[in-house]
Amino acid sequence: MPEMHFHVRWPDGRREACYSPSLVVKDFLTPGESYALDEFVMKTRAALNIASERVREKYGFACSSALDQLARIEAAARRQAPGGQVTVESFEP
Repeated sequence: MPEMHFHVRWPDGRREACYSPSLVVKDFLTPGESYALDEFVMKTRAALNIASERVREKYGFACSSALDQLARIEAAARRQAPGGQVTVESFEP
């Protein structure tokens, strides 16, 4: 299963490389685009849950790395000021 990293810049300026076990993130996010904080969390939640389910379908168990990444995204989002924008800087195979 092809995995990827997507690089984001949080509203506070911090950069983070995020992991997905599937390329499905490309269906939800676009490099160079900025998303409202809540929208970014919603999109990554959907993408990472789909990615985890794809792992379950192939290997018989959910992808704990995808779910851990989602938890890190949700925690980082809670530390941001309301109304901020998250920028997707790039995808890396």
